Parts: sequence; C-alpha cells; structure tokens
Amino acid sequence: MEPAESEMNILSNGKPHDLGDDMGVPMKTLLAEDQFDDPEGALESEEFLPNTHGKKPTRFTDFEGKTSFGMSVFNLGNAIMGSGILGLAYAMANTGILLFLFLLTAVAALSSYSIHLLLKSSGIVGIRSYEQLGYRAFGTPGKMAAGIAITLQNIGAMSSYLYIVKSELPLVIQAFLKADPNSDLWYLNGNYLVIMVSASVILPLALMKRLGYLGYTSGFSLSCMVFFLSAVTYKKFQITCPFEEFSTNSTAAHLGLNDSSLVHDYSDGLPHEDKDSHCTPRMFTINSQTAYTIPILAFAFVCHPEVLPIYTELRNPTKKKMQKVSNISILLMYTMYFLAALFGYLTFYGKVEPELLHTYNRIDPYDTLILCVRVAVLTAVTLTVPIVLFPVRRAIQEMLFPSKSFNWLRHVSIAFVLLTFINMLVIFAPNILGIFGIIGATSAPCLIFIFPAVFYIRIVPREDEPMTSTSKILATCFAALGISFMVMSLSFIFIDWTSGTSQVAGGH
Repeated sequence: MEPAESEMNILSNGKPHDLGDDMGVPMKTLLAEDQFDDPEGALESEEFLPNTHGKKPTRFTDFEGKTSFGMSVFNLGNAIMGSGILGLAYAMANTGILLFLFLLTAVAALSSYSIHLLLKSSGIVGIRSYEQLGYRAFGTPGKMAAGIAITLQNIGAMSSYLYIVKSELPLVIQAFLKADPNSDLWYLNGNYLVIMVSASVILPLALMKRLGYLGYTSGFSLSCMVFFLSAVTYKKFQITCPFEEFSTNSTAAHLGLNDSSLVHDYSDGLPHEDKDSHCTPRMFTINSQTAYTIPILAFAFVCHPEVLPIYTELRNPTKKKMQKVSNISILLMYTMYFLAALFGYLTFYGKVEPELLHTYNRIDPYDTLILCVRVAVLTAVTLTVPIVLFPVRRAIQEMLFPSKSFNWLRHVSIAFVLLTFINMLVIFAPNILGIFGIIGATSAPCLIFIFPAVFYIRIVPREDEPMTSTSKILATCFAALGISFMVMSLSFIFIDWTSGTSQVAGGH
C-alpha cells in the first residue's frame, strides 16, 4: 500500500467510505492488511477504520476537517508562543547575540524535523493521534506513555499560565487604579481573579467541539504578542543606557503623582566609564548562567501535542500541507522570539532580568505603555490555555474512553474538571511550579525529541516502508539529543534546589 494512499484514503479526515469506492477493494481485506498480529491491535484499529458493516460510528476524533490553512497557522503559532518569550532577552544576555541566534536557529530546525518525523509516522499508518502512534509502536504501554506525557506537560503549561494571571493581573489593576497595595479589595485578590478568568474566558473557549474554532482567538492572542514586540522595540529607542531606576524609597510614588514628579535613583555606585561598558552588546558570552539558558531555548518551540489534532481538523489535509503549516508557524515564532530577545537585550544589556517586564518596572512601574503590554501578555497567555487544554482532553479520552463516541456531557465534564483541578493547584499550591519544572523537563524532551524519533524508527519498517540507514541514524541521534536535554534540564533544576537559588528563567 502506498503511503499517499494510506494517508489520504485510510483516514481521509473522518470519511473512510471513500476508500472502497476509489480502490475497488473489499474493506475486510484492507482491514486485514493493516492490523496487528495480536488481537488487541484489531480492536484498537477499529477506532480509526470502518467496522465490518461498512459503517464507522462517530468518534471524538472523527469529523470532516474544516479549518483553513491560515487558522491552522494561528492555532499552532499560539501553541508555540508561551510565557517563555519573556525570558529570551535574559537568555541572550547570557549567551551573546551570535550564540543565541545559533541556538535558536538550531532548535527551530530540530523542531521542524521532529514534526516531520511525527507526520511521516502518522501518514504511513493513517493515524492522527499521538497516543495511537504510541500504541502502533509499542502497544498499550506506548499509548499510555504518550498520553501521560501529554497530560503532564500541558497541565504544567496551563498551571504556569494561570499562575501568571494570578500574580500579574492584580498588580496591573492596582497600577491602573492607583490603588493601595495593602487594601483588601476583592478585585486585587489573585485567587478570585484567576477563578473569574477561568470561568468567564477559558472555560467557554475550552467547550468548543473543534480546535479549529479557536483560530480567531489564536489570531488575537498572536496580535497581542505583536503589540508586546512593538512596545519592546519602541522602548529600546526611548530608554537610554545606563537607565535611571525608579526610587524605591519614595513612599508616595504609587499614589501617582504625575510622571514628572517621580523620583529617580541615579546613584548605582559605578564610575561613568564602567557604566558605559555595561551598555555594549556582546556577540558571544560564556558565564555561569549560560548553561541554564539552553533548556529555555530547547523548549521554545514546544507544540507537538497540538500538531496532530490541528492536522486532523485541517481542510483537505495532506502531510505536505501540514508540514507547511508547521514551518510557517515556526518561522513566525522564530522571528518574534529573536526580535523580542534582541531589543529587550539591547535595552538593558547585562542588567536584564529573567522576566523582561520586571526590568521595565525598575524604571517606571506605572508606565502606561508597559501596563498595556502587561495586559496584552496576560490576554495572550489566557487565550493560549484553551489551545493547550484540547490535547489533554483528547489524551484522557484516548486512555479512558478509547471506544466511546463523542458525547457532550463527557466533553464538558473533562474540561470543567481539568480547569477546576488546575485552579486548585494555582490557588493552594503556589510552589507547584517547581514540581512541574521537573515534569516539564521530563515530558517535553519525550514529546519533542524522543517519541517522534522512536515512533518513526519503530513504525516505518513495520509498515514495509523503506528506511535508509542514514534516516535511522539521524532519528537515533535525535532521540539521544532529547535524552541529553532531559538530563541537562533535570541537573540544573536539582542544582537550583540544592543551592537554594532559582537560576532558570521563563518557561514555555
């Protein structure tokens, strides 16, 4: 069976009846050719292939793709874009411009190659589910490993996004209203705000039946990050180096007097020539923090749990078309990442903080433009949560209800329970991000590097698809690279824990 036929006909985006009409081959014969030798394989394949009566019951993964190419780019780009963009200027400060550019380019290329392996494996067997690729490669253990990795990775990402909402939104409201930070106003309580945002914005979007419907919100989310990039670029030409810090001992400053009345601290104890030396960009830098920035860059393009769901919903899907969606999304995010890091770094140089917006607060915490930028970032982070939630719900359904048809009650219940659980984590376990740091350092390399490579090596020969020795060596090296990133990230996290300091900035 040719790969193109397998991709376009076996699972023609939920319309398997075309296969028998186009090829003139009895469906039972095709089923026999595409099943495992073991009985479980036959049962599992019924999720994607017609039953013996020639009709296939509706599944939660089975519908005609209607999402346009542009909306798919927006959704995948939004899945890539995360809060980690706020830490890239700090990464550049600890690597230098040229080394940062090299690492970012390498990671973008590796991410594109990883998606290529994922789509290649998916196209050969006509499966557009990460969990089912795991099943086809290693049976039930492979399916469970993929589902658990997706669940943990995306729950950790959603928790980090909502933690940003909890911590940053009260400060933004306080700054806009010039409110007393010691007041007990309910709208300055992060716990109340994160529940309100989850219930009023995230949950309704998460109840959409199809991921493609979120293309519009994803486009708006990306426009918020374009505004963030524009503001960072503008501030580069407005702020002089060395910058003047906002006075920390001005007791009336937060109550607002005008900008002209703000008191600045000009004395940082450095001679003028030393100040100038801190305002020179470095092309290549190696210091104690350089190694900690590599995991930040390695996981800058995490979007793999969303690739196959977006592929499934793509209109007139082909592997080539989905690869083009991925490449354009990665290229757009690559450009935004580099420009945000570059202009953020060229504004503050070696004094940039792990979270870029906090550095602007050192100059003027009540700057209107920066406050608007913080609102835009909060909006973008909030609108990313529903995109990340879809693969988790799909993984849970794959693991717990693999043979069940789509059911609105189950669809809504899983989303509600997930958001409730994540809100409880954010509210009652504020230090849970350290735990999810370890989970992310384990699951992200699996999803980006290890699983796509191992599935490719395992599935392609089994389907009688020729694999050259070069391809196998490249895939093996790719999996080894993922293991090295995992070991490196976990080592840095444990070093931070044992030393009592937090070195690594920003996450996805």
